[in-house]
Amino acid sequence: MTATASVRPYRAADAPALDDICIRTAHNGRDSRPVYADPAILPAIFAAPYVHLDPDLAFVLDDGEGRAVGYILGTADTTRFAEEFRTKWLPRVAHRHPAPEGPPGDRTPDEVMAGLLHDPERMIIPELAAYPAHLHIDLLPAWQGQGHGRTLMRTFWRALRERGVPAVHLVMATANTPARAFYDRLGFHEIAAAGLDPADVTCLGRTTEDTEGT
Repeated sequence: MTATASVRPYRAADAPALDDICIRTAHNGRDSRPVYADPAILPAIFAAPYVHLDPDLAFVLDDGEGRAVGYILGTADTTRFAEEFRTKWLPRVAHRHPAPEGPPGDRTPDEVMAGLLHDPERMIIPELAAYPAHLHIDLLPAWQGQGHGRTLMRTFWRALRERGVPAVHLVMATANTPARAFYDRLGFHEIAAAGLDPADVTCLGRTTEDTEGT
């Protein structure tokens, strides 16, 4: 019998798989390994801190044989998360990924990411205050386009509703047009944010209600 993929809560044993998924999807939805000298910095920013600080809001797509092939991660309170990122997470990884030196315009891709790692306060965007939760969702290419992303998202919305969280946001690379189409289908809308270059990143938000037809 062919195993059936399903969404389940994150387990500590999933951590290496989540790091791998993040690395293989982090460059505008594509494999980041050709772009970064040390792609391990990507899960250090976008995956591992979430399962360390908010493991109860981490869910994976299990391939039916115990292997995570996708995930949704996030936090119910972005301001609190940014504070804990600095005080609890950054000390664990800063020695492996030092803060960059020199002007931003001269930085390598790795240094750009190190700049993000060392600036968790960048997550606190005033225009997104009404959307206190935020998320990251990624699936390996072979598992995309089959409805699994929608299932992961609905699982996350339900977990947020159970915590009384009314709305959620995400910040995505504007160049990742397939992801934008996916978010649009799920009812996310664009939110303008001063200080962010829309040619670089786009802010999207929506309520945590799972309305019919999304």
